[in-house]
Amino acid sequence: MTTTTEDALVAAAGGDQGAFASFYDATSAAVHGTVLRVLRDRAQSEEVVQEVYLEAWRTAARFDPARGSARGWIVTMAHRRAVDRVRAAEASSRRDEVVGYREVPPYDSVSEEVQVLVEREEVRRALGSLTPLQREAIDLAYYGGRTHRQIADDLDLPLGTVKTRLRDGLIRLRDTLGVVTR
Repeated sequence: MTTTTEDALVAAAGGDQGAFASFYDATSAAVHGTVLRVLRDRAQSEEVVQEVYLEAWRTAARFDPARGSARGWIVTMAHRRAVDRVRAAEASSRRDEVVGYREVPPYDSVSEEVQVLVEREEVRRALGSLTPLQREAIDLAYYGGRTHRQIADDLDLPLGTVKTRLRDGLIRLRDTLGVVTR
């Protein structure tokens, strides 16, 4: 059994499982605490700690006691791994938001677009069947956003005349378009 964490890690690099167990015992509290402070989620912290020790077992030969302590080496590795997990979660969340806000086209958008174009053309033809006076009143009301009173003022007509033109024009549009009323 080795006496320092550095000696235990060096021995573990040679495949000594007992030395690695000693290294784990000496450093696990610091590693887990570091990861938990970054992630703030116990389950994810346990996963990351497991990943860190697996990486430490695989890369123990890279540890150089001249460059620092074994405890510092493993805690640094743990901190980096935890930060990577946070960044990955944030990136995933951003991707989900971006994808979630994209407008998903309807199942058969081409068919719907064609239907809208056909209906538009039918309305244009129906508008062509109106008298010029009816068309003018409907155009001002529905395409110009004007009220009946505003149309009467614009055309210098009595309000009742404007209402009659609109009513007659809408009846003709309904009949031309074949709209069934209840």
